Amino acid sequence: MKHIIVGTAGHIDHGKTTLIRALTGKNTDRLKEEQKRGISIELGFTYFDLPNGQRAGIIDVPGHEKFIKNMLAGVIGIDIVLLVVAADEGIMPQTAEHLAILDLVGIEKGFVVLTKTDLVDEEWIELVEEEVKEEVKGTFLENSPLIRVSSTKKEGVDEVKKLIESYSEEVKEKRSDEMPRLPVDRAFIMSGFGTIVTGTLLSGALKIGQEVQIFPGNKIGRIRTLQVHDQEAEVAYAGQRVAMNLAGIKKDEVDRGSVIAPVGSMKESILLDVKVRLLGSIDRPIKNRTRLKLYLGTKEVLCRIILLDREELEPGEEAYAQLRLEEEIVAKRQDKFVIRFYSPMFTIGGGEILEPNARKRKRFDKDSLKELEIKSQGSSIEIIEKIIEDKSKDFPSIKDLSLSTSMLEENLMKDIQTLSEDKKILTFSLTKDVFVIHINYFEALKDKVLNELKVYHERFPLRIGMGKEEIRNKVFKKAKPRLAELIMDTFVKKGYLEQEMEYIKIKGFQIQYNREQNKIKDRIINKLKRYSFTPPKKDELSIEVGGNSEEFVEVLNSLINKGDIIRLNEEIFLLKETYMDGLNRLRNFIEKNGAITVAQYRDILNTNRKISVALLEYFDQQKITKRYDDKRILIKN
Repeated sequence: MKHIIVGTAGHIDHGKTTLIRALTGKNTDRLKEEQKRGISIELGFTYFDLPNGQRAGIIDVPGHEKFIKNMLAGVIGIDIVLLVVAADEGIMPQTAEHLAILDLVGIEKGFVVLTKTDLVDEEWIELVEEEVKEEVKGTFLENSPLIRVSSTKKEGVDEVKKLIESYSEEVKEKRSDEMPRLPVDRAFIMSGFGTIVTGTLLSGALKIGQEVQIFPGNKIGRIRTLQVHDQEAEVAYAGQRVAMNLAGIKKDEVDRGSVIAPVGSMKESILLDVKVRLLGSIDRPIKNRTRLKLYLGTKEVLCRIILLDREELEPGEEAYAQLRLEEEIVAKRQDKFVIRFYSPMFTIGGGEILEPNARKRKRFDKDSLKELEIKSQGSSIEIIEKIIEDKSKDFPSIKDLSLSTSMLEENLMKDIQTLSEDKKILTFSLTKDVFVIHINYFEALKDKVLNELKVYHERFPLRIGMGKEEIRNKVFKKAKPRLAELIMDTFVKKGYLEQEMEYIKIKGFQIQYNREQNKIKDRIINKLKRYSFTPPKKDELSIEVGGNSEEFVEVLNSLINKGDIIRLNEEIFLLKETYMDGLNRLRNFIEKNGAITVAQYRDILNTNRKISVALLEYFDQQKITKRYDDKRILIKN
């Protein structure tokens, strides 16, 4: 079912609240001061039924310039706007400012209501209508209907209702399968209930009993009750005006500007990448680093604008910029915002958020500007791809990307699947999550690993390769160990690298001994072959082999890495064939006798206790044998 929010806008005392009373039979001025002075100060909310039976929420915004921040908090989520102009006064300053704001926040549907027509003659009305048509040129209200109304006499009210009904059929239905998000426009205490918040649910659905978080911040509460249009509801859907009673949340922990959303679903930020547009009607440019007031959703916050491709932004121009905020907020990509001068305060422009969790950018950086251009003009899947490319260096998971984009994981996975099929990204599945990197970053990682290996092979030509752990520490510092291993396995599967045991090497790399190293190698092998199960210690072997001691160590290590020599510990080394002979003798004895002692193994090998103990302990480490008291048995598997 489609849910519609109707809103009013216009100058103070032009009849917005009276029009709503004529449409709904209800007074949206709830404060005593509002009723006494006859002007709206705060936002007013009510609802009414259209001729087709559909129920629409309605928001009445204050028209006085002092309360423009309240007006800005109210326009979020409006589907159809009624720009109210009094026939006896015509276009006034707040009429123009409200119209500019409505245009900036992306409202697409609405029409003009000319009120108080009973107070002036036909000729005057026609003059005002011409003035209105001129004012709305170039905005979303250009060519929209203009309805004459006398709210006190109920003239034109039915026509307004019918036009709202007609427009409501054109409004796109909001998606209830997206991340729920409710910017709070009012928070108060109700005796016997506790904390109550109200707002327009922009997306998704919220239900009774659901845990929610107050953003920014880490306060978590539970939805105790929900109301939609003054009626109890089990579930609230996108596009509805919602009041909710929050358990576990104090009044001072939530206020206008807070956002209610599922726990852990959004990420606070003080940097926003934006596309900003200045109104053509203002009389001066803004310079880089100008201090401004930002209005986003129901939030008001001070910021500085960093112009990324120029020193000044002239009236009527658009540019890419970064907003550096003075306090944290939460936002979603494509959210609309308004900016005003800090002093004197008046609306100067607005725009769209391109990256709600931005990194600090350098000005006049071509790559940054290209990235923002894609995020501004690209399709949704192109934008997701760019986000993945931008965040690949952090090895993001689907959960990370969901948090960054404020998209539900199941919706995000559809785009991930498409990008994977198009070979734009690679996914890696671990036990509890799926990690994603862009193909460009995958190639960059591959090149980095190859460069590291090239240097390593040149420095250590007798080593079979670099250990996986060493590569991970050099190239994959931000990746989980298992993820780094999966990526390296993929390099091997694709044929970029080769793996031998736990070592990685450039494909085709082979250890090449020079003449002197060959001599050392042959001497080591011959000595160990001759000594069999009574090998000399490492230092003794080095003396017997002779030659350069550093080269001896390199050659010995290369033989160990290749598996030609088995290192039982730091001092004892055996040829692989000797080791295998010792293992076979062990197996045969245990299979016949059930177990073996150190002394028995020593006698079988005709060696000393030190060697037999070293071999048995090595077999234990390799899970070949298991020690029971003073005996070893074979581990069956």
